Amino acid sequence: MTEAAPKRPDSPVTGAEIDRSVLLLSLACCASMMSQRICDAMLPELSRQFDASLAAAAQVVSLFAVMYGLAQFFYGALGDRYGKWRVVTYTTLACGLGNALAVLAGSLEALLMARVLAAAFAAAIIPMSLAWTGDAVPYQRRQETLARVGLGTTSGIFSGQLLGGLLSDTVGWRWAFVLMTVLFLAVGWLLQRNWQAQQRSGAPMPVARPGAPGMVGQTLGLMRSSWVRKMIALAVFQGAAGFGMLAIVASHLHLQHGLSLSSAGSVVSLMGLGGVLYMALAPRVIAALGERGMVLIGGLGVALALLAAAWSPWWQAIALSMLGGGFAFFMLHNTLQTLATQMAPESRGMAVSLFATALFMGQALGVLLGTWLIAPLGSGVVISAGALVMAGVGLTLHALLRRRHRLGVKA
Repeated sequence: MTEAAPKRPDSPVTGAEIDRSVLLLSLACCASMMSQRICDAMLPELSRQFDASLAAAAQVVSLFAVMYGLAQFFYGALGDRYGKWRVVTYTTLACGLGNALAVLAGSLEALLMARVLAAAFAAAIIPMSLAWTGDAVPYQRRQETLARVGLGTTSGIFSGQLLGGLLSDTVGWRWAFVLMTVLFLAVGWLLQRNWQAQQRSGAPMPVARPGAPGMVGQTLGLMRSSWVRKMIALAVFQGAAGFGMLAIVASHLHLQHGLSLSSAGSVVSLMGLGGVLYMALAPRVIAALGERGMVLIGGLGVALALLAAAWSPWWQAIALSMLGGGFAFFMLHNTLQTLATQMAPESRGMAVSLFATALFMGQALGVLLGTWLIAPLGSGVVISAGALVMAGVGLTLHALLRRRHRLGVKA
């Protein structure tokens, strides 16, 4: 895509072209997150099908997250150099390949390889979509616009967990990957058509920078900033204690409460639905609470939700806690994402990719450590530990933002 220079923060980006582009990016993010969460509720079924332990089956989640996180680090430099929309388009189309191979997998090892391949491509979609939006939309309107892009991400969490369990219980787990293959190819085709329309219309879109520094140079420059290092650390903890706990909660519901895979997936997917509700109400919430209020209430709210999931004797109460916890979680997450898009405007693609890498490596750590600790400690204790970490993330970020406000530091 031939792109013009990024708009200045005081230059409003309006028009149907941007709206259509944001919608398509939201759909691509939905597919990416569905691919990540599609296996959450099917872990016990994969364990039975391939005669493997739950921890071994959980590698379809944890190894996906590892590759997803590592690959995002490389896409940042590519997006800055060659154009973020171009990267999103090509990787969305390529995601169909990994999911098609998952359909054909005859062993757990083959399924793991297919998942790793899919993750390597899916990794580009969300961070490059966020970075593209950061280039196109001024900071004053960015959190609201990112919430629209994030609507796809949260819908992907909700639908991925729901459909993964439902299809596993009915027609079989392979059909979940058939669905993902078709979805990625369809969205990729729409992105390609939009890219061509952008070129024909000459709409002011964000840009590729052929002279952008290399990956190593960009990373070293970013990590010299103490603010960037703090954001990266918070992303690791949020990924481990937030996203990483979703698979643990699904297994907890199945093993401790006797829910079927589809029922367990449905309950956990309510966290994604809570996120969808937040994204729909984001403009009002942002105006009412501001960044500091959202991270404080968000961190404490998701901590309470996880504690309820860990110790409530009634699965119905856990369902309600997941819904409220999702709303709270994405209050915090959306704010953290918005801050990440402004960490380094001159290397936004690399900055957002570094943030996303930390987030999903944290998720992988949370799943691996959580499944390992379930046997000696119990799933309730593991989920409770995640709750304490999420409370700490919210409190820490609130304190950091308050300090920056006192110092007069602007985004």
